[in-house]
Amino acid sequence: MENSVIEIIGAVLVLLGAIFLFLGALGLVRMPDVYNRIQAGTKASTLGTFLSLIGLLLIIPAWWGKLILLVIFILITNPVSSHVLARASYCIKVPMFKKTVVDKYKEDVVKLFKKDENND
Repeated sequence: MENSVIEIIGAVLVLLGAIFLFLGALGLVRMPDVYNRIQAGTKASTLGTFLSLIGLLLIIPAWWGKLILLVIFILITNPVSSHVLARASYCIKVPMFKKTVVDKYKEDVVKLFKKDENND
């Protein structure tokens, strides 16, 4: 009885993970510019993958070592890859959505250059 309850919880987590992965894919299609797409894809895919892997961990406990390594790998690589994609897009001047009103990166760069000019 106890094993079947744990397997049902694992199956629900896998289903929730699949739903988040689907919503991330939908966000890639629906968002207006590359920066919003990167955010939607990264956050949803990270959460969806975590939920799916935790669900698999509950369903198949013998795979715990491999699944924990996958979780750690995704936790490290997803944010780094999305940051690199966003930074590269910004450097090659991919335009932001026309209704975007805040550009924090540009504000930080301006502050950095003003600080460097004052030190010279």
